[in-house]
Amino acid sequence: MAEVTAALVKELRERTGAGMMDCKKALIECGCQLEKACDYLREKGLAAAAKKGARVAAEGLIEAYIHGGGRIGVLLEVNCETDFVARGDEFKTLVRDIGMHIAAANPQYLNKEEVPADVLQHERDILKAQALNEGKPEKIIEKMVEGRIEKFYKEVCLLEQAFVKDPDKSIKDLVLDKTAKIGERIVIRRFTRYELGAGIEKRQDDFAAEVMKELNR
Repeated sequence: MAEVTAALVKELRERTGAGMMDCKKALIECGCQLEKACDYLREKGLAAAAKKGARVAAEGLIEAYIHGGGRIGVLLEVNCETDFVARGDEFKTLVRDIGMHIAAANPQYLNKEEVPADVLQHERDILKAQALNEGKPEKIIEKMVEGRIEKFYKEVCLLEQAFVKDPDKSIKDLVLDKTAKIGERIVIRRFTRYELGAGIEKRQDDFAAEVMKELNR
């Protein structure tokens, strides 16, 4: 069996934020394989984070993230339990990363529960029609539709989206990881994304037609 070295423990601590003894135990359990040990600690951390779910998170930050020279803006509220954590660099970096992600990925909803029933039904109808057009058997269409609905959630719901800086991790996973590391409940409360000119019918000038009009005068 490979030896659990101080260097391995140090690297695992830096990558996960877990305690020294937890890191040592994870490396022993995982045969000193760093990636497996990271997953092991993450699973333990997620379990610990879930226990914090009943605690009140009423502090936090409202972040304004501006991107693309002022063409895209995000207003975001993320809550934690104490002002001490809210003022810390770890929490501030998390909030800014989420704001940057929203600017880049343009989620439409915070979570699955926020997707309106009519939007979900419309998507299901389209997906069912697509499956029928592909010639799929009726008996497997419903299962296919539900699978594609999960993909739809990952496209439009912030918490289900793959984090743009680490696509192997969802935004939900990112928040739970930070909850485990910081030791407080963290909640993305709400967000609004603005894009310059969105919803405005932009004028489309036909310059060739304008030139011909001038020539024919």
